[in-house]
Amino acid sequence: MKQARVPTEAEFRRLVAVASQGRHGPRNRAVLMLSYLAGLRVGEIAALQWGDLLDSEDKVREQLRLSAAVTKGGHARVVFMNTRLRREVEQFRSGLSVPPLSSQPVLITQKRTSFSANTLCQLMRSWYDQAGLDGGSSHSGRRWFITRLAHSGISPKAIMMLAGHRHLSTTQRYIDVNDEMMRAAVEVL
Repeated sequence: MKQARVPTEAEFRRLVAVASQGRHGPRNRAVLMLSYLAGLRVGEIAALQWGDLLDSEDKVREQLRLSAAVTKGGHARVVFMNTRLRREVEQFRSGLSVPPLSSQPVLITQKRTSFSANTLCQLMRSWYDQAGLDGGSSHSGRRWFITRLAHSGISPKAIMMLAGHRHLSTTQRYIDVNDEMMRAAVEVL
């Protein structure tokens, strides 16, 4: 099975620009940031409610807990949200016409319903197509997240935990390597 494309930094910026256009641009940008900056799966993003992202004081959480019911492996996990992602979530929330209730879904379709994982997957695929990024999919952000951590020297065990994987071999399959990275690697010697 062919793996989802891992965009370059320039391709990622182009993708964000494409997805951010139009009436649903802020929502779409939030989707990409949750995928790329937290490594969330499309089903996990679709299942998010505002109470998952906001604490009792309406501040964006530094970490969110995903219940076993929404994760692929059926194991609850903690997702850490960096400063950039917390700013993105706050920016998205501040642009809403009505402050959200904690029980409301974070993402609402144009029909005013919550997204299914499949519908969100199709929407994300359309952004890659519009941006001219063949091979991109809803899993590209997750692969980008894991690859970036690996190439930044983060411990494989930490990456495995952040990805919510049970085995390091699973995490290793997500890491993308290209000629530029291999050239830089041998220059270290």
